[in-house]
Amino acid sequence: MRVDGHIHTPYCPHGTNDSFESYIETAISLGFEKITFTEHAPLPDGFIDTTPTKDSGMDPGQIDDYIEEVSEWKKKYKGIIDIQIGLEVDYIEGYEQKTKEFLNRYGPLLDDAILSVHFLKKGNEWYCLDYSAELFGKIVDVFGSVEKTYECYYETVLKSIAADLGPYRPARIGHVTLVRKFQNKFPCRKSFDHMIESILSAVKKNSFSLDYNGAGVHKPDCLEPYPSNDIALKAAEMGIPLIYGSDAHQTKDLGQGRKKMIFSLLEDGSGKTVK
Repeated sequence: MRVDGHIHTPYCPHGTNDSFESYIETAISLGFEKITFTEHAPLPDGFIDTTPTKDSGMDPGQIDDYIEEVSEWKKKYKGIIDIQIGLEVDYIEGYEQKTKEFLNRYGPLLDDAILSVHFLKKGNEWYCLDYSAELFGKIVDVFGSVEKTYECYYETVLKSIAADLGPYRPARIGHVTLVRKFQNKFPCRKSFDHMIESILSAVKKNSFSLDYNGAGVHKPDCLEPYPSNDIALKAAEMGIPLIYGSDAHQTKDLGQGRKKMIFSLLEDGSGKTVK
């Protein structure tokens, strides 16, 4: 079954106004049989978005409308394409209880969800690592080096996997190498293979899956999926499910990155965990 498990919508404050119908019809034309709309959930109550545009998460006042609208499209296309109601939930260190409360309220209404790290904590401040290359450079200055930034990111991903977020916590971990988004502009001179191995082991132990995200392939400072193909292959060999996600923020992004990912290799006998 061809699946895209990571698609954004008109409810994304930093996306486009492309309609649900355009996403769905394009997905059908590309041969997808199952899709999940994973709009950015509202940020935890009390957390102040530190991005310049303050648009990292959905407006809290729209969450009910979002779920209702996806539910209607799900019914309309039943038997044509399987549409899942989902969210991309931010793990923000220090806001675990607020996130748990949100998931306890809305989790029962969801079919699917992703837990992602976008914000890194340093002292009493949080920094969005993927907003722009310019802002990433400032984060590097704050943390002291590219290597320390990477280390904090991977430590935070491990914390997200271990966090007690209640019975409705997302079972898929989002773009686990997102910190590499600007790697060609800010090269890292240290291997973090040991931390990647710890992340994969934790994902396996908890029976979680990974978001195999094609968006990085087309980012000029990245040029690889999240996670990279070598890590994806290692995860597949461990029996960790890899769920393709376009991370589309506009209709034309659906299917992005797939040609540079390792689906054919895996489907040819290395392990059939990629969908």
